[in-house]
Amino acid sequence: MTDMFVSLGTWNWLIFGFILMALETIAPGVFLFWLGLAALLVGLISFGVHLSWQIQLVMFAVFAAAAVPVWRRLARPKLDESASPFLNKRTEALLGREFTLEKPIIDGSGTVRIGDTVWRVAGPDTPAGTKVKVVQVDGANLTVAAA
Repeated sequence: MTDMFVSLGTWNWLIFGFILMALETIAPGVFLFWLGLAALLVGLISFGVHLSWQIQLVMFAVFAAAAVPVWRRLARPKLDESASPFLNKRTEALLGREFTLEKPIIDGSGTVRIGDTVWRVAGPDTPAGTKVKVVQVDGANLTVAAA
């Protein structure tokens, strides 16, 4: 076993790195890629500097461990709140907007059509066709006032 480690050379690390990266294409999970990259780095460094097998293994372990936070940082999706501030908050996007009542508000309840959806609204009694403004949002319930 020791002979195998002693014989670790530049080409062995490069071959090992390419094998790990090739395995990543067969079983994708973005895990073997980073180990392959660590092996390639050790191989490239050992081209310029002759290192003992112990130092090569330690370098591989350090590079592989350092790849985890790098991978997490690169893999984390960057959410741009300014691009879609109302994503998953559809009703909050309606706050302050004006719509025309589809059905009159009678006894505090009526409807408006927003796009292809009919929304239930609450507010003071108002005839159909009147412009109303959304003043409060509570879940899927909109509270309106005359515009």
